[in-house]
Order: sequence, then C-alpha cells, then structure tokens
Amino acid sequence: MNIKSNFALIFIAAATLVSACGKSDQGKYHPEKPVIVIDSTPLINLSSSWKKAVYLMNDFPNGIQVYVNRSPINTKPVVAYCVVFDPKANLELKPVLATANKKVTDFYNEEAGAKYACINGGFFGTNASYSLSMYKGVVDAINIKSLSRPYNSVSTPYYPTRAAFGLSESGVPDVAWVYHVGAGNGVVYTYPSPALNLLNSAPMAVPSATYPIGGSVWSAKTAIGGSPMLIKNNTINITDDEELIVIDNASSRARSAIGYTNDNKIVLLAVEGNNTAGGAGLSLAELAQLMKDMGCVGAVNLDGGGSTTLTVNGKQTVKPSDGTERGVMTALIIKEK
Repeated sequence: MNIKSNFALIFIAAATLVSACGKSDQGKYHPEKPVIVIDSTPLINLSSSWKKAVYLMNDFPNGIQVYVNRSPINTKPVVAYCVVFDPKANLELKPVLATANKKVTDFYNEEAGAKYACINGGFFGTNASYSLSMYKGVVDAINIKSLSRPYNSVSTPYYPTRAAFGLSESGVPDVAWVYHVGAGNGVVYTYPSPALNLLNSAPMAVPSATYPIGGSVWSAKTAIGGSPMLIKNNTINITDDEELIVIDNASSRARSAIGYTNDNKIVLLAVEGNNTAGGAGLSLAELAQLMKDMGCVGAVNLDGGGSTTLTVNGKQTVKPSDGTERGVMTALIIKEK
C-alpha cells in the first residue's frame, strides 16, 4: 500500500469518527423537541364550520376530541363547543350528584384521577335534583315522577315519562323515555313512546310495567336525565309537550345536550347564549337540528340557560348566561377509566 493510500484511509477513519461524535453530541446536547401528537383522525364527520380546538386538547389521549363552531345559525351569532369521545376507548362517562348546588368547574376540579371534560347535567332546584343520575347501576337521583299542572282550574298531578341518555354495561349508548316504576327510586322502565300527557288535558295514568305500551326494564347502567327528547331513532322528535317541560322552548338561549352517532360516538354539546359579544343561543328546534347535522341519531336536551357550562381540560369554554357560573346538582365528567 502506498503513502497516498495510507493518507486516504486515515482521512476516511477520521471523518467517520467526527461524524459519529457529531451525531452523539447532537443527541446529547441538542435533543429534538418532542412532538405533541393529537389524535388526527376525526371521530365524527362534522361540517367545515366545526374547527378542532387543539389548544384545549393538550395531553388528551386518542378517543376524545374537542371542536368549536362560530358560524351563524339562521343569521344568529353562535359560539358552540362539542366534546366527542369513544366509550370503547379507555374513557368513561361519569354522572355525579352534589349534596348542594355546585359549579361545574368544582365538579371537575374535585374529581380524582385523569379527567378531560365536564358539562352540566339535568334539571334541579335548590339542593335537589329533578333528573336521573345513575352510575354503574346505582341510582343517585331520579327523573321527576310527578308534577302539578292546572287542569279545569285545579292544580292536578301529572306523571311524565321524561328523556334520558344511557350507556349499557358494554358502553352502548341509548336515549329513552323513562319512568321509575314503584316506590322510591323504583325500577327504571323505558318506553317506545312517551306517555301522552298534554297541558289542559286530563293526565295520563301513572306509568307502569304495562303503560305506556311496550315498556321494559332499561338496560342502561350509567345514565343522565334531561328533557325533552331531541332525536330518537335518527329522527328529530322533540317531545316537550308530552314531557310537560317548558324552558323557553322557542326562544334563543344557552343550551346543553348529549347525543350519540350511528357508530356509537358520544357527543356533548354546549351552546352559548345571551352574550351580546358572543353567542345569542338557540331554540330547541335549532338545537335538535344542530345535533342532527353533527350526525347524532339520538339526543337529549340537558338543563340550559344559566346552567350551561362546559369545562375542558380545566378551562371554561362558553360564557355563562348569568355572567358568572351557576351552581347545579348534576354533572357529567369524561375521565380515564
């Protein structure tokens, strides 16, 4: 081997050593910035007016996504947030009941473990829930079983079958008209149609195992009550009259709702209302149509107005109609199983 060949081999060896050292130093002293990966495959097919709210999804696992919509509906300004999640992922929907009226942000902050979102639940009074709250088969609160309405100028009891959203033990969602048959919490029955109660008409019979026709024990193990039904069997079916619920039904106000798609993704929706600088709110009909346009085949209205609150990743989203957050009695938390 001649001298030129020796110099060539020495140069190649030196270059290789420098290159190796450079890569080592690069890895040790200048590590690449970690890339935060957010589930990029949409869980549901939304219109272009919905934008993924990546800024709210830091450290979110796959199977849960957040979207925001600021596109007008029927010329009205809209601010709406939705949280979509897959109950088959390592996530659960947990209804919670307070002993006294509590803010949604407090429900969220006080929940142990990894949690991602919290929305207000059903209807309530002072330190009393009027809507179903059931978690893993344990009923903490029931849908109201009796209420008084005037009939022939006399205060008369009615027994409404009101809407509820539920999940089976295997995580299959459902919406139903339900009633707690029997004393106390009773047995939760579901019916293919609501009891046909109407204002200014004689009240229907107390719901039972045989009335309304087609009733059966509900298979849901986790559930939240609301009113009225918005979508049933992929058809908009707003049964506010039959459920005897009057909540400014035709007016624009803040709204909360829960629904599910044909492939069993769950949708939580909060629509801002009464905010001159933001969202004006929606009527019940507009809310139902929005949920239908989002792909929901079943949906139930939750308490709205000043109760509408959605906390995501510890941050508030819609501005409360009251200006400040209202205490509620039930809430829904999406958390890690």
